[in-house]
Amino acid sequence: MEQLLTQIEELKKEISAFNGGDAETFRIKYLGTKGLVKSLMGEMKNVAAENKKEAGQLLNEFKLFTESKYEELKGQSTTNGKPQTSNIDLTLPGDPMPLGSRHPISLVKNRMISVFQRLGFAVAEGPEIEDDFHNFTALNLPENHPARDMQDTFYISQNPDWLLRTHTSSVQVREMEKGKLPIRIICPGRVYRNETISARAHCFFHQVEGLYIAENVSFADLKQTLYFFVQEMFGETVKIRFRPSYFPFTEPSAEMDISCLICGGEGCNVCKKTGWVEILGCGMVHPNVLDNCGIDSNKYTGFAFGMGIERITMLKYQIKDLRLFSENDQRFLDQFTGAV
Repeated sequence: MEQLLTQIEELKKEISAFNGGDAETFRIKYLGTKGLVKSLMGEMKNVAAENKKEAGQLLNEFKLFTESKYEELKGQSTTNGKPQTSNIDLTLPGDPMPLGSRHPISLVKNRMISVFQRLGFAVAEGPEIEDDFHNFTALNLPENHPARDMQDTFYISQNPDWLLRTHTSSVQVREMEKGKLPIRIICPGRVYRNETISARAHCFFHQVEGLYIAENVSFADLKQTLYFFVQEMFGETVKIRFRPSYFPFTEPSAEMDISCLICGGEGCNVCKKTGWVEILGCGMVHPNVLDNCGIDSNKYTGFAFGMGIERITMLKYQIKDLRLFSENDQRFLDQFTGAV
């Protein structure tokens, strides 16, 4: 107890003599986690039991005395009423904070959704792990159908009936099963296919698929919808063409090309020297698909379309390598700060 009293008196003299110094230095030395006040508090274990109450009061008074001195030093460390600390000039401007940006895939996806929403399309979403019926069978691809070979699929090893969806058409099936007609939806989302990664292909990518089912829907309605989308996305000067194609879930089916935005239609590596780039597949919904989903194919018709968001993004921003979208290279992503 006598030793504790002696230490407190010596420290009080030392603290009282501390004047004009840096308040932060004082705090660290005396009040910090490794400071003298905390060290002195640890001496309580060496005080006899009958003196612990008196020692505790002395230590609390000493702590209050030290804190009071710290507040006094803080009040002295001001210039024109502004607190100052050593080696820091608070009158200097702050460091600029870099602006973040949305990923180019997200930018284009949001733009595509906005265009179709103006035509009355609602957004529908579904699971990325899907069953065979919704991903294939309901879309007129029964077991052993050769068209299944067009899509290399990731199956779930624990249950071969489950897989990573190969397209967002499975979301369309789930919406049709609800039986709420008419249907006018788009289905954005990530899909997966077991493909070799290259500048033009990846094992995962993003799609926006559309579906419109009602009475008396025609192929002309489909064409006009897609004409509107392309002109809103790429401008009115872009040339458009339809080519006959085959998809098991649509009949008739077509693919839609636009003039290459990178070479202006003159021919380059992206368009394979043709001047045209395919951007989507489309067609009238096959009657078997309607029947599989419980919709009367004699009363209702509809159209469907699907496109890769990466392909649209590459054309819009003239990007020639698909892998850039998933490498998280800050130099690449910084180019889209402020992009719309």
